[in-house]
Amino acid sequence: MQPAFPRKAEISRDTAETRIRARIDLDGTGKAEIATGIGFLDHMLHALARHSLIDMAIEADGDLHIDFHHTTEDVGIVLGQAVRAALGDKRGIRRYGQCLLPMDEALAECALDISGRPFLHWQVPFNAPKVGGMDTELFEEFFHAFAMQSGITLHMMLRHGRNTHHVAEACFKALARALRMAVEQDPRTPGAVPSTKGVLEA
Repeated sequence: MQPAFPRKAEISRDTAETRIRARIDLDGTGKAEIATGIGFLDHMLHALARHSLIDMAIEADGDLHIDFHHTTEDVGIVLGQAVRAALGDKRGIRRYGQCLLPMDEALAECALDISGRPFLHWQVPFNAPKVGGMDTELFEEFFHAFAMQSGITLHMMLRHGRNTHHVAEACFKALARALRMAVEQDPRTPGAVPSTKGVLEA
């Protein structure tokens, strides 16, 4: 079922630390054009696009000579803002999504609610401080920024896992599948806001 209007958004954000551009289409096929300057983050964002079926074009120019923190967080901010803008008034969406995703020995669980009330519960321990040159503590920063700016209540938990690459990838893919479920149009409630209040805002 296709929505009555294109669920697309383009967001730009320029600061003294980063310049970020993002375009998304919630009703895409998972195409991704990603260039953040952080190889491992690019890899995760490609997985996020592919498994959510959200087309994403993200370009970032950040102060990577300092570290990866500002770029990672600001990409999360801009992507979250784009998702929120593309959802509009959220009519017709399923609203809730969840996924229990295995990645070899890792098992990640994501549950989310496109509620308009941003929140992150993060319970994902890493066995190593870095993966692919990226500080593993930055994954929480990305997920937090994304949740806050998208207006999503987001719970991310690791059931088990040892390999740091597998743990991170399982989290991004679990988010992708849960997000895909939540933003999909529900054919049983076309044009309806999935809330007893009639609106999905804070």
